[in-house]
Amino acid sequence: MSSPTPTTTTTSTTTSTTTSTATSTSTSPSASAAAAAPHATQILRIDPSAIQSLITFADEARPSFLQPWQLHLPASSSSSSTDASRHLLTAARLLRTSTTPVAFPTETVYGLGADATRSAAVRGIYAAKQRPADNPLIVHVCSLEQLAALLQPAPDDRNHDHDPLAAIPAIYHPLIVRFWPGPLTILLPVPSRPGPALTLAPEVTAGLATFGARMPANVLALALIRVAGVPVAAPSANASTRPSPTTAAHVWHDLAGRIELIVDGGPCAVGVESTVVDGLVWPPVVLRPGGVGIEQLRACQGWEEVYAEPEPEAKPNPTPGPATTTTITAPRAPGMKYRHYSPRAKVVLCEAGHPQPDRAQLRRLLLSPSNGNEGAAGSASAVAVGVIRTRRWRPLAEHGTEEEDDEEVARLVVHDVWLGPSTAEVARGLFAALRALDARDVVLIVVEGLAEGGVRGREEGGEGGVQGGEEEGEGEERGEGGKREEGEEGEAGDGELVAAVMNRLRKAAS
Repeated sequence: MSSPTPTTTTTSTTTSTTTSTATSTSTSPSASAAAAAPHATQILRIDPSAIQSLITFADEARPSFLQPWQLHLPASSSSSSTDASRHLLTAARLLRTSTTPVAFPTETVYGLGADATRSAAVRGIYAAKQRPADNPLIVHVCSLEQLAALLQPAPDDRNHDHDPLAAIPAIYHPLIVRFWPGPLTILLPVPSRPGPALTLAPEVTAGLATFGARMPANVLALALIRVAGVPVAAPSANASTRPSPTTAAHVWHDLAGRIELIVDGGPCAVGVESTVVDGLVWPPVVLRPGGVGIEQLRACQGWEEVYAEPEPEAKPNPTPGPATTTTITAPRAPGMKYRHYSPRAKVVLCEAGHPQPDRAQLRRLLLSPSNGNEGAAGSASAVAVGVIRTRRWRPLAEHGTEEEDDEEVARLVVHDVWLGPSTAEVARGLFAALRALDARDVVLIVVEGLAEGGVRGREEGGEGGVQGGEEEGEGEERGEGGKREEGEEGEAGDGELVAAVMNRLRKAAS
């Protein structure tokens, strides 16, 4: 069932708009009646430039969030207060005091945040998302000082020269300097000794001896964490297993009625989640591909031998609740264990080089036993499928023609989505495209994959094959072995982002 549509009102301020929503008791289709109690979900629009103008850095000649910085936010009662600052204060207050999480934008996807030091608040994330309790969360920080407070005892007030980097394992220093703030999560040890200035709630780590941390490259996220005054645990702000949200509207669709507040900062810039790396082992390992690629990592001192860990088989989500004894190894990072990024429709991924299916081939894929749509055979009504194109495929007509020999093929309705030729456009638009086709009630989504150029070998179905369909591995359907052809390269240096996109698509098609 679809979520209710929010009503929008625009304030008189020039710096922001307020989007208020109706009270909702609806949940996404995957939610159960045992989810969190219904909430009146509100959307507050905050203009990032209005917040950026309130930030100053210790060294204004070389501004960086890795150095000390200040947010000069007027009090809500002040005449100089804007809607942007008032909305930020509202969101920060909920983060600091509520047990219901707050959705907010990052550069990757929208996050569902809670105070990482309060167990009741972190449990609210699992309840709202219906997320398995053994799936760890990433901790978001606004400064190196805030991260250091999670790793070491509170500094002696007499020592004003302490370096926050000293609390972080040295293997990560080159990555922090180069990629933070940004889409990179580092695995850190949970302090075993007492006395850190801040203590993580145990629910954040899902019982592991490590936790993931990152500094997002989004001014609203950083300002929100700064004003809240606490590190923020935040997975993606979607219902568990669904495609990640890249707009506030996506969050509303999944979580309206389950959370109180969505901070709308506009669409996300990257569109895929952060890369997760473990530098506590040798050689270092990439646990999840994302916005920072493995070749970029190898250019950093100490990371020359980093490799990508093979992906474990995705598991269906169990009934949400406390972690129980299981034979499945606990995931070391989010996204490693359970099915992710999946729309309601069955997804079929065509590897790069696979010929574009015509309408008759789409019909055969639709009726494949492995895709679960055998009931569509002989149907007198139109059946809708979606096609997501990237670089080489051409548009297909939405409706069939009278000249087509097969009446069932003629009744096939094809909804075509073109993401654009660049990898950045594909990454930004992928999750939105999956959600848009779901909204059109398609029963099958066929996706044109991207050529990875040797970044990752194809393990399932052979290079150039189809994943998720009956035709997987059939030689006559496999094109030219998935080799990159002239005009297919995309922009220089985007191979790592391609790997992240294909990682998400393979999970959606699993």
